[in-house]
Amino acid sequence: MTALEIHGLAAGYGRTTVLQGVDLRVTSGVTAILGSSGCGKTTLLRAVAGFVEPTAGTIDVAGTRVVGGSRTVPARRRGIGYVPQEGALFPHLSVARNVAFGLPRAQRRDAGAAVATALELVEIDPGLAERYPHELSGGQQQRVALARALAPRPALVLLDEPFSSLDASLREETGRAVVRALRAAGAAAVLVTHDQGEALSLADQVAVMVGGQFLQVAAPAEVYLTPADPRVAGFIGHASLLPGEVTAEGRGRCALGDLPLRSAASPTPPGPARLAVRSEQLQVHAAAAEAPGSVGGEVLDVSFFGHDATIRVRLASGEQVTARTPADSVPRPGDRVRVVVVGDVIAFPEGVSDVARNGPARPS
Repeated sequence: MTALEIHGLAAGYGRTTVLQGVDLRVTSGVTAILGSSGCGKTTLLRAVAGFVEPTAGTIDVAGTRVVGGSRTVPARRRGIGYVPQEGALFPHLSVARNVAFGLPRAQRRDAGAAVATALELVEIDPGLAERYPHELSGGQQQRVALARALAPRPALVLLDEPFSSLDASLREETGRAVVRALRAAGAAAVLVTHDQGEALSLADQVAVMVGGQFLQVAAPAEVYLTPADPRVAGFIGHASLLPGEVTAEGRGRCALGDLPLRSAASPTPPGPARLAVRSEQLQVHAAAAEAPGSVGGEVLDVSFFGHDATIRVRLASGEQVTARTPADSVPRPGDRVRVVVVGDVIAFPEGVSDVARNGPARPS
Protein backbone atom coordinates (compact mmCIF):
# COMPACT_ATOMS: atom_id res chain seq x y z
CA MET A 1 0.00 0.00 0.00
CA THR A 2 1.20 3.51 -0.82
CA ALA A 3 1.67 5.53 2.36
CA LEU A 4 1.50 8.94 0.65
CA GLU A 5 0.61 10.08 -2.85
CA ILE A 6 0.57 13.74 -3.91
CA HIS A 7 -0.47 15.03 -7.34
CA GLY A 8 -0.35 18.60 -8.63
CA LEU A 9 -0.21 20.15 -5.17
CA ALA A 10 -0.18 23.93 -4.96
CA ALA A 11 -0.18 25.91 -1.72
CA GLY A 12 0.93 29.21 -0.27
CA TYR A 13 0.18 31.99 2.16
CA GLY A 14 -2.14 34.78 1.06
CA ARG A 15 -1.10 35.90 -2.40
CA THR A 16 2.30 34.22 -2.13
CA THR A 17 2.52 30.86 -3.90
CA VAL A 18 5.01 28.48 -2.29
CA LEU A 19 4.31 25.06 -3.82
CA GLN A 20 3.79 24.77 -7.57
CA GLY A 21 2.33 21.54 -8.93
CA VAL A 22 4.21 19.14 -6.64
CA ASP A 23 4.05 15.37 -7.25
CA LEU A 24 5.40 12.80 -4.77
CA ARG A 25 4.87 9.12 -4.05
CA VAL A 26 6.03 7.42 -0.85
CA THR A 27 5.53 3.66 -0.62
CA SER A 28 7.74 2.69 2.31
CA GLY A 29 10.92 3.63 4.15
CA VAL A 30 12.13 7.19 4.64
CA THR A 31 11.77 9.93 2.02
CA ALA A 32 13.83 13.04 2.69
CA ILE A 33 12.62 16.39 1.37
CA LEU A 34 15.90 18.24 0.89
CA GLY A 35 16.28 21.92 0.11
CA SER A 36 17.53 25.25 1.34
CA SER A 37 15.56 27.51 3.69
CA GLY A 38 12.47 29.00 2.11
CA CYS A 39 12.16 26.47 -0.74
CA GLY A 40 8.76 25.17 0.46
CA LYS A 41 9.65 21.87 2.12
CA THR A 42 8.00 22.67 5.49
CA THR A 43 4.93 24.06 3.70
CA LEU A 44 4.62 20.71 1.92
CA LEU A 45 4.85 18.83 5.20
CA ARG A 46 2.25 21.09 6.83
CA ALA A 47 -0.09 20.65 3.86
CA VAL A 48 0.11 16.86 4.21
CA ALA A 49 -0.43 17.12 7.98
CA GLY A 50 -3.49 19.33 7.51
CA PHE A 51 -2.07 22.58 8.94
CA VAL A 52 -2.00 24.37 5.54
CA GLU A 53 -4.89 24.23 3.07
CA PRO A 54 -3.71 23.63 -0.52
CA THR A 55 -5.16 25.66 -3.39
CA ALA A 56 -4.95 22.80 -5.89
CA GLY A 57 -4.01 19.15 -6.17
CA THR A 58 -4.73 15.96 -4.25
CA ILE A 59 -3.23 14.17 -1.24
CA ASP A 60 -3.86 10.51 -0.41
CA VAL A 61 -2.67 8.97 2.87
CA ALA A 62 -2.60 5.17 3.12
CA GLY A 63 -5.04 4.91 0.23
CA THR A 64 -7.53 7.46 1.59
CA ARG A 65 -8.10 10.81 -0.11
CA VAL A 66 -7.57 13.55 2.50
CA VAL A 67 -7.35 16.53 0.11
CA GLY A 68 -8.95 16.84 -3.31
CA GLY A 69 -11.92 18.50 -4.91
CA SER A 70 -14.29 19.56 -2.16
CA ARG A 71 -12.89 17.03 0.30
CA THR A 72 -10.58 18.10 3.13
CA VAL A 73 -10.12 15.71 6.05
CA PRO A 74 -9.27 17.48 9.35
CA ALA A 75 -5.70 17.03 10.58
CA ARG A 76 -6.71 14.95 13.61
CA ARG A 77 -8.45 12.37 11.39
CA ARG A 78 -5.69 11.79 8.84
CA GLY A 79 -3.96 9.04 10.79
CA ILE A 80 -0.58 10.75 10.54
CA GLY A 81 2.17 10.92 13.15
CA TYR A 82 3.86 14.32 13.35
CA VAL A 83 7.19 15.21 14.98
CA PRO A 84 7.89 18.97 15.00
CA GLN A 85 11.33 20.55 15.02
CA GLU A 86 11.62 20.93 18.78
CA GLY A 87 9.65 17.82 19.76
CA ALA A 88 6.99 19.94 21.52
CA LEU A 89 6.67 17.66 24.54
CA PHE A 90 4.34 18.79 27.32
CA PRO A 91 6.66 19.96 30.12
CA HIS A 92 4.15 19.13 32.89
CA LEU A 93 3.65 15.52 31.75
CA SER A 94 5.95 12.56 32.32
CA VAL A 95 7.49 10.65 29.45
CA ALA A 96 4.83 7.95 29.73
CA ARG A 97 1.96 10.45 29.75
CA ASN A 98 3.47 12.36 26.83
CA VAL A 99 3.56 9.16 24.79
CA ALA A 100 0.04 8.17 25.90
CA PHE A 101 -1.23 11.56 24.74
CA GLY A 102 -0.61 10.41 21.17
CA LEU A 103 -3.17 7.63 21.55
CA PRO A 104 -6.89 8.02 20.82
CA ARG A 105 -8.71 9.31 23.91
CA ALA A 106 -10.50 6.00 24.50
CA GLN A 107 -7.16 4.14 24.78
CA ARG A 108 -5.36 6.50 27.16
CA ARG A 109 -6.69 5.02 30.42
CA ASP A 110 -5.21 1.62 29.66
CA ALA A 111 -2.16 2.78 27.72
CA GLY A 112 0.61 0.97 29.62
CA ALA A 113 1.33 -1.70 27.00
CA ALA A 114 1.18 0.73 24.07
CA VAL A 115 3.50 3.18 25.84
CA ALA A 116 6.00 0.45 26.70
CA THR A 117 5.99 -0.78 23.10
CA ALA A 118 6.49 2.72 21.71
CA LEU A 119 9.38 3.45 24.10
CA GLU A 120 11.01 0.14 23.17
CA LEU A 121 10.74 1.02 19.48
CA VAL A 122 12.65 4.27 19.98
CA GLU A 123 15.20 2.62 22.31
CA ILE A 124 14.28 4.59 25.44
CA ASP A 125 15.08 2.95 28.78
CA PRO A 126 11.77 2.01 30.51
CA GLY A 127 13.26 3.51 33.68
CA LEU A 128 12.87 6.96 32.13
CA ALA A 129 9.09 6.62 31.74
CA GLU A 130 8.33 8.68 34.85
CA ARG A 131 10.85 11.42 34.15
CA TYR A 132 9.85 14.82 32.80
CA PRO A 133 11.11 16.36 29.56
CA HIS A 134 13.54 18.74 31.31
CA GLU A 135 15.23 15.69 32.88
CA LEU A 136 16.09 14.24 29.45
CA SER A 137 18.81 15.02 26.92
CA GLY A 138 17.88 16.62 23.60
CA GLY A 139 18.23 13.31 21.79
CA GLN A 140 16.03 11.53 24.34
CA GLN A 141 13.37 14.22 23.98
CA GLN A 142 13.26 13.74 20.22
CA ARG A 143 12.92 9.98 20.63
CA VAL A 144 10.04 10.47 23.06
CA ALA A 145 8.37 12.79 20.54
CA LEU A 146 8.73 10.04 17.94
CA ALA A 147 7.35 7.46 20.39
CA ARG A 148 4.29 9.68 20.86
CA ALA A 149 3.86 9.85 17.07
CA LEU A 150 4.28 6.07 16.68
CA ALA A 151 2.03 5.02 19.57
CA PRO A 152 -1.20 5.02 17.49
CA ARG A 153 0.56 2.93 14.79
CA PRO A 154 0.17 5.40 11.89
CA ALA A 155 1.02 4.40 8.32
CA LEU A 156 2.84 7.71 7.80
CA VAL A 157 5.07 9.82 10.07
CA LEU A 158 6.11 13.39 9.23
CA LEU A 159 9.36 14.75 10.71
CA ASP A 160 10.08 18.47 10.42
CA GLU A 161 13.87 18.91 10.81
CA PRO A 162 13.75 16.96 14.10
CA PHE A 163 17.52 16.84 14.62
CA SER A 164 18.50 20.42 13.76
CA SER A 165 18.88 21.54 17.39
CA LEU A 166 21.18 18.63 18.35
CA ASP A 167 24.96 18.66 18.21
CA ALA A 168 26.65 16.78 15.37
CA SER A 169 27.43 13.46 17.11
CA LEU A 170 24.05 13.31 18.88
CA ARG A 171 22.26 14.22 15.65
CA GLU A 172 23.80 11.27 13.81
CA GLU A 173 23.12 8.82 16.67
CA THR A 174 19.53 10.00 17.10
CA GLY A 175 18.89 9.92 13.36
CA ARG A 176 19.97 6.29 13.10
CA ALA A 177 17.82 5.36 16.10
CA VAL A 178 14.79 7.10 14.62
CA VAL A 179 15.18 5.24 11.30
CA ARG A 180 15.50 1.92 13.14
CA ALA A 181 12.31 2.71 15.07
CA LEU A 182 10.38 3.64 11.94
CA ARG A 183 11.42 0.44 10.18
CA ALA A 184 10.59 -1.68 13.23
CA ALA A 185 7.14 -0.07 13.38
CA GLY A 186 6.59 -0.57 9.66
CA ALA A 187 5.80 3.12 9.19
CA ALA A 188 6.77 5.17 6.15
CA ALA A 189 8.20 8.59 6.92
CA VAL A 190 8.75 11.96 5.27
CA LEU A 191 11.74 13.79 6.71
CA VAL A 192 12.22 17.50 5.99
CA THR A 193 15.85 18.60 6.21
CA HIS A 194 18.35 21.06 4.79
CA ASP A 195 21.26 18.80 5.80
CA GLN A 196 22.59 16.89 2.79
CA GLY A 197 24.51 14.34 4.84
CA GLU A 198 21.40 13.62 6.90
CA ALA A 199 19.25 13.13 3.80
CA LEU A 200 21.74 10.94 1.95
CA SER A 201 22.61 8.75 4.93
CA LEU A 202 19.14 8.23 6.46
CA ALA A 203 16.72 8.21 3.52
CA ASP A 204 15.71 5.54 1.04
CA GLN A 205 14.48 8.24 -1.34
CA VAL A 206 15.57 11.88 -1.65
CA ALA A 207 13.41 14.62 -3.15
CA VAL A 208 15.40 17.77 -3.95
CA MET A 209 13.24 20.88 -3.80
CA VAL A 210 14.02 24.31 -5.27
CA GLY A 211 11.49 27.14 -5.50
CA GLY A 212 8.50 25.03 -4.52
CA GLN A 213 9.17 22.29 -7.08
CA PHE A 214 11.00 18.98 -7.08
CA LEU A 215 13.99 18.90 -9.41
CA GLN A 216 14.71 15.22 -8.79
CA VAL A 217 13.18 12.39 -6.75
CA ALA A 218 15.36 9.28 -6.60
CA ALA A 219 17.53 7.04 -4.45
CA PRO A 220 20.35 8.86 -2.60
CA ALA A 221 23.12 7.39 -4.77
CA GLU A 222 21.29 8.34 -7.97
CA VAL A 223 20.70 11.92 -6.81
CA TYR A 224 24.38 12.30 -5.89
CA LEU A 225 26.02 10.48 -8.79
CA THR A 226 23.63 11.34 -11.63
CA PRO A 227 21.94 14.66 -10.80
CA ALA A 228 19.10 15.51 -13.17
CA ASP A 229 19.72 19.25 -13.13
CA PRO A 230 22.75 21.52 -12.62
CA ARG A 231 21.05 23.01 -9.57
CA VAL A 232 20.91 19.54 -8.02
CA ALA A 233 24.60 19.01 -8.80
CA GLY A 234 25.51 22.37 -7.27
CA PHE A 235 23.45 21.78 -4.13
CA ILE A 236 24.17 18.10 -3.45
CA GLY A 237 27.87 17.82 -2.66
CA HIS A 238 28.60 21.40 -3.72
CA ALA A 239 29.91 20.51 -7.18
CA SER A 240 31.80 23.23 -9.03
CA LEU A 241 29.93 24.21 -12.21
CA LEU A 242 32.28 25.42 -14.93
CA PRO A 243 31.45 26.84 -18.37
CA GLY A 244 32.81 24.74 -21.20
CA GLU A 245 31.74 22.56 -24.08
CA VAL A 246 31.05 19.00 -25.09
CA THR A 247 33.21 18.01 -28.04
CA ALA A 248 32.17 15.95 -31.03
CA GLU A 249 34.22 13.10 -29.53
CA GLY A 250 31.97 13.12 -26.43
CA ARG A 251 34.45 14.71 -24.02
CA GLY A 252 34.14 17.80 -21.83
CA ARG A 253 36.44 20.76 -22.24
CA CYS A 254 36.73 23.55 -19.64
CA ALA A 255 39.29 25.45 -17.57
CA LEU A 256 40.30 22.18 -15.90
CA GLY A 257 41.29 20.62 -19.23
CA ASP A 258 39.94 17.94 -21.54
CA LEU A 259 37.87 15.59 -19.35
CA PRO A 260 35.98 12.31 -19.78
CA LEU A 261 32.20 12.54 -19.39
CA ARG A 262 30.08 10.20 -17.32
CA SER A 263 28.10 7.89 -19.57
CA ALA A 264 24.34 8.33 -19.40
CA ALA A 265 21.20 7.10 -21.12
CA SER A 266 20.82 10.56 -22.72
CA PRO A 267 24.31 11.82 -23.62
CA THR A 268 24.78 15.59 -23.75
CA PRO A 269 24.98 16.72 -27.39
CA PRO A 270 28.08 18.58 -28.62
CA GLY A 271 28.08 22.30 -27.92
CA PRO A 272 28.27 24.79 -25.02
CA ALA A 273 27.75 23.16 -21.63
CA ARG A 274 28.29 23.44 -17.92
CA LEU A 275 30.52 20.78 -16.41
CA ALA A 276 29.89 19.61 -12.84
CA VAL A 277 33.05 18.58 -10.97
CA ARG A 278 32.69 17.35 -7.40
CA SER A 279 35.13 18.45 -4.72
CA GLU A 280 36.36 14.89 -4.07
CA GLN A 281 37.31 14.60 -7.77
CA LEU A 282 39.83 17.44 -7.50
CA GLN A 283 43.36 16.65 -6.31
CA VAL A 284 45.54 19.55 -5.24
CA HIS A 285 49.32 19.31 -5.50
CA ALA A 286 52.17 21.68 -4.70
CA ALA A 287 53.05 23.92 -7.66
CA ALA A 288 56.44 22.22 -8.06
CA ALA A 289 55.01 18.68 -8.10
CA GLU A 290 54.69 16.72 -11.30
CA ALA A 291 50.96 16.30 -11.94
CA PRO A 292 50.14 15.22 -15.50
CA GLY A 293 46.99 16.83 -16.85
CA SER A 294 46.90 19.44 -14.10
CA VAL A 295 46.24 23.18 -14.33
CA GLY A 296 47.64 25.96 -12.18
CA GLY A 297 45.81 27.94 -9.55
CA GLU A 298 46.03 29.93 -6.32
CA VAL A 299 44.52 28.91 -2.97
CA LEU A 300 41.99 31.51 -1.85
CA ASP A 301 40.91 30.04 1.49
CA VAL A 302 40.95 26.82 3.50
CA SER A 303 38.32 25.29 5.81
CA PHE A 304 39.92 22.67 8.07
CA PHE A 305 37.66 19.91 9.46
CA GLY A 306 40.21 17.65 11.13
CA HIS A 307 39.77 14.56 8.96
CA ASP A 308 40.12 16.65 5.80
CA ALA A 309 39.87 20.19 4.50
CA THR A 310 37.95 22.12 1.86
CA ILE A 311 40.08 24.35 -0.35
CA ARG A 312 38.83 27.06 -2.67
CA VAL A 313 41.15 27.58 -5.62
CA ARG A 314 41.14 30.29 -8.29
CA LEU A 315 42.33 28.82 -11.58
CA ALA A 316 44.55 30.69 -14.01
CA SER A 317 41.47 31.26 -16.17
CA GLY A 318 39.73 33.09 -13.30
CA GLU A 319 37.15 30.41 -12.46
CA GLN A 320 36.94 29.11 -8.90
CA VAL A 321 36.65 25.48 -7.82
CA THR A 322 36.33 23.72 -4.48
CA ALA A 323 38.45 20.69 -3.62
CA ARG A 324 38.69 18.38 -0.62
CA THR A 325 42.11 17.26 0.50
CA PRO A 326 43.46 15.00 3.28
CA ALA A 327 44.33 16.67 6.57
CA ASP A 328 48.05 15.94 6.18
CA SER A 329 48.42 17.83 2.89
CA VAL A 330 46.62 21.13 3.38
CA PRO A 331 48.10 24.17 1.58
CA ARG A 332 47.83 27.72 2.90
CA PRO A 333 45.91 30.66 1.41
CA GLY A 334 48.04 32.30 -1.25
CA ASP A 335 49.93 29.11 -2.17
CA ARG A 336 50.35 28.29 -5.84
CA VAL A 337 49.07 24.78 -6.59
CA ARG A 338 48.34 22.37 -9.42
CA VAL A 339 44.82 20.95 -9.74
CA VAL A 340 43.97 17.70 -11.52
CA VAL A 341 40.60 16.00 -12.06
CA VAL A 342 40.17 12.32 -11.20
CA GLY A 343 37.34 10.39 -12.86
CA ASP A 344 34.60 11.46 -15.25
CA VAL A 345 32.43 14.54 -14.90
CA ILE A 346 28.80 15.42 -15.70
CA ALA A 347 27.79 17.81 -18.48
CA PHE A 348 24.62 19.88 -18.75
CA PRO A 349 23.73 21.75 -21.96
CA GLU A 350 24.30 25.46 -21.42
CA GLY A 351 21.09 27.35 -20.72
CA VAL A 352 18.82 24.31 -20.81
CA SER A 353 18.06 22.55 -17.52
CA ASP A 354 16.72 19.03 -17.30
CA VAL A 355 13.43 20.41 -16.01
CA ALA A 356 13.06 22.56 -19.13
CA ARG A 357 13.82 19.61 -21.42
CA ASN A 358 11.88 16.83 -19.73
CA GLY A 359 9.47 18.49 -17.27
CA PRO A 360 9.61 18.12 -13.48
CA ALA A 361 11.33 14.97 -12.23
CA ARG A 362 8.91 12.18 -11.41
CA PRO A 363 9.27 9.94 -8.37
CA SER A 364 10.97 6.64 -8.89
